[in-house]
Amino acid sequence: MTEEQKGSCEEMSFRLHMVTWNVATSDPPEDFTLLLHLNSPKRPDLYVIGLQEVSSRPLRFVSDSVFDDPWSKKLMETLSPRRYVKLTSIRMQGLLLLVFSKLKHVPFIRDIQTTYTRTGVFGYWGNKGGVSARLSVYGHMLCFLNCHLAAHMDFASQRVDELEYIVDTQTFHRQKAPKIDDHRLTFWFGDLNFRIQDHGMHFVRSCIKDRTYDLLWSKDQLTMMKKSEQILQQFEEGPLDFPPTYKFDPNSDTYDSRLYRTWFGFTGKKRKPAWTDRILWRLRNEAPPSDGPGEEKVWSAEEEQEEEEEEYPLRIRQDMYTSYMEYVNSDHKPVIGIFTLELRKKYEAPLVSLQPEGDWSADMDAMVLYRPLQPFPSSAWDWIGLYKVGFSSVSDYITYTWVSDDQVASNEEVIEVYVSKEEIPVRGAECVLCYYSHTLQSIIGVSEAFKVHESKVANEEGFFHEKIGALELAVFRDDL
Repeated sequence: MTEEQKGSCEEMSFRLHMVTWNVATSDPPEDFTLLLHLNSPKRPDLYVIGLQEVSSRPLRFVSDSVFDDPWSKKLMETLSPRRYVKLTSIRMQGLLLLVFSKLKHVPFIRDIQTTYTRTGVFGYWGNKGGVSARLSVYGHMLCFLNCHLAAHMDFASQRVDELEYIVDTQTFHRQKAPKIDDHRLTFWFGDLNFRIQDHGMHFVRSCIKDRTYDLLWSKDQLTMMKKSEQILQQFEEGPLDFPPTYKFDPNSDTYDSRLYRTWFGFTGKKRKPAWTDRILWRLRNEAPPSDGPGEEKVWSAEEEQEEEEEEYPLRIRQDMYTSYMEYVNSDHKPVIGIFTLELRKKYEAPLVSLQPEGDWSADMDAMVLYRPLQPFPSSAWDWIGLYKVGFSSVSDYITYTWVSDDQVASNEEVIEVYVSKEEIPVRGAECVLCYYSHTLQSIIGVSEAFKVHESKVANEEGFFHEKIGALELAVFRDDL
C-alpha cells in the first residue's frame, strides 16, 4: 500500500457486543431482546456469543453435529432479519462460540479460522477447555477465546494452568498471527469458574443484598491471582458492579438454597455465590523500542509489525459490563460486555466486486460479472453464492456456482460466470451475490441487492404451489 493510500484510510468506531452464558443444558429462551439489546438505537457491528454447557445428550449431540443446535438456530432466526450474518461458529461438546456481523462489514472481515482445546478428563473429554475464533477486521487481527475451566473452590491454580495450556497449544494455520498471543486484540471470556474465597456465606449474601460488591472484590480468586500470575496480568477487566452470576435455584433469581444429597443423606451446604462468568481483554502494546542516537535501524519482523500497528492504531473502550437476572433458565446468569473499538482501516475496498448481468428469473440462464479489485489468493474451490436478502450464514445460500468450473469469459478486468436457470428460485426474491474465498475462509465481495423475477413460464401455466422447486419446473419444461 502506498503512502497516499495509507493516508486516505479513514478511522472508524466499531461496536462489539459480547455475551457469555453457562446455559446448563437448557433450551434457549423465547426472547433475546434484553440480552442482545435489540431495541437499542446503537446497534453493534459485531456480536460474539460464547455459551457453555450447551446440551450434549447423545441424541441431541448427534443431531447437532449435522444440523444447527437449538441455540444457534434461535440466534440466527433472531439476528438474520436484522441483517446480521453468522460469520463462523465452533462447537466442542458443550462449548459453543458464534460470531455475527452486520452485512456491510462482511467483505472486510477475513482470514477466519476456528480451533479448540480439550482440558477435561485426561485431556480427551470435551466438557472443559476452550474454543476460539480468529479474524481480521479491516486488517486488525482479533481473537476470541471462550473457555469453560475447572470447577470448585480449591482448583484456582488448575484454572490458570488450563488457560496457559490453551494459549500455548492453540494454533491457526496462517503465517500471520498463528498463535493466540500474536493477535492485536484478544478477548478471554466464558465460565472461568473463579470463586470468592475466605468470606463466609452470610457476609457474601449481605454484600449482594446491599449492593456493596466492592467489599468482595479483594477475595475474588481471579483478582487475587493477578498479583502473582503473569498470564493474568496481561488481561484487563471492567469493574464487577453487578451481582455474582452463580449459583441460582432453577427458574428463579434466588441464590442456591437447595439441599444436596451425599453418601449419608441430605446436607444443607449451599454453593457460595461467585463471579464465575467473565469477559476480559488484552490489547498488545503498540510502541516499538527506541533506537540509540546515531544507530542505523535494522528492522526485525516483530518491529515491522509494531511499526505497522503504530501506523494503524487500535484503541478499545468498554461501554458496559453487566449481567441480567431476568433470565432464569440456568443456574448461571448471562454476562454481557459492550466495547467500542477505535481503529484505522487498513483497507477501504472489498477484494472483489460483483453484480448480476441483466434481469434474472428461472426462465433463462444467468450471468454473474465479477472483478478482482486487489490481489488475493484465489483457489479452484472459490465459489459465488446466490442468497436471499436477510440470509443467516455463509451456508444459507439458494445456490452456488464454482468460479473456475463455470467461468464463461474474461478479460483483464471483468470475468463472467454462468448460473443455470435450474438453480434460480421460481418464485423470485430479493437477492444478493457473494464471492466466497476458500483460502481466506470468508466472503470477500457482496453485490448490491437485486430482484430475481418470478418465473413467467410457471405463472402462465398455473404451476405455482407452495413447495415448487427448480427440479419440478425443469420436469415441467421437459413436458412442455
